Amino acid sequence: MKALKLLAIVLIAAASGAASAADAAIGEKTYAANCASCHGTGVLGAPKLGDKAGWAPRIAQGKDILYAHGLAGFKMMPPKGGNPALKDADVKAAIDYMIGKAK
Repeated sequence: MKALKLLAIVLIAAASGAASAADAAIGEKTYAANCASCHGTGVLGAPKLGDKAGWAPRIAQGKDILYAHGLAGFKMMPPKGGNPALKDADVKAAIDYMIGKAK
């Protein structure tokens, strides 16, 4: 019985890792296609990818706020980075990607 529980835990962990890797790939792809034009250069005050100081106060607000800004738009950033066809999950994955590069 213990062996079955251990196997279940290992399988769940492996599935989570695979999902995380897939989400990271989607985040990077979404960033490159939709976000990099502003967040790559800092257009209109957008925090640049990898700029820890620029991202720190935003990260401190929490992911829920960052997700809301990404989905609905914020200041000069249009909703979903100007691509209304993006799925909410893809926008969130791109935000997670940018956060990961700023830590």
